[in-house]
Amino acid sequence: MRRWEDFSRAFRRRFGVTSFGFASFGVTGRRAASECGGALIESALVLPILLLLLTGATEFAMAAYGAIEVTNAANAGADYGAASAIAAQDTAGIQLAAHNDATNVPLNPATVTRTYICSNGSAASGTPPVLSCFGGSAVETILTVATQATYSPPVHWPGLPKTFTLNGQAVRKVSQ
Repeated sequence: MRRWEDFSRAFRRRFGVTSFGFASFGVTGRRAASECGGALIESALVLPILLLLLTGATEFAMAAYGAIEVTNAANAGADYGAASAIAAQDTAGIQLAAHNDATNVPLNPATVTRTYICSNGSAASGTPPVLSCFGGSAVETILTVATQATYSPPVHWPGLPKTFTLNGQAVRKVSQ
């Protein structure tokens, strides 16, 4: 047993090993003078870059969320208007449905456009509400809802505009 302890002590002195156990196996000793504070300097150089990346990713995520909200609001308005021919004529109801869907984004009033075509693909003649199609085909209503919001990022990046316009659009064929 004594020989093993002598060997272990000599090995630790020679190679600077603290212990042979799994948890505490490591090298002790002195660091070279050029290595002192190296980790601190590396952290000081990398931390601002990481913070810029994190801020940029957060800004991009907020803008993407706003764009999704604006598009979903257009879809909500178009879904309301496409439910029936009566709902398709309710511009205020379509705008309200779009506005209620975008609760987290300051939405401008939705723009509602109605286009009339014939079921055979030809153009409808006349003016609403009196429209007719040749050849006995039915008049179909295509409803387009466009929404818009302005996004102002919390952090202004040099070279980029201070505000961005987010647009959403949805097109539906009205159920007859």
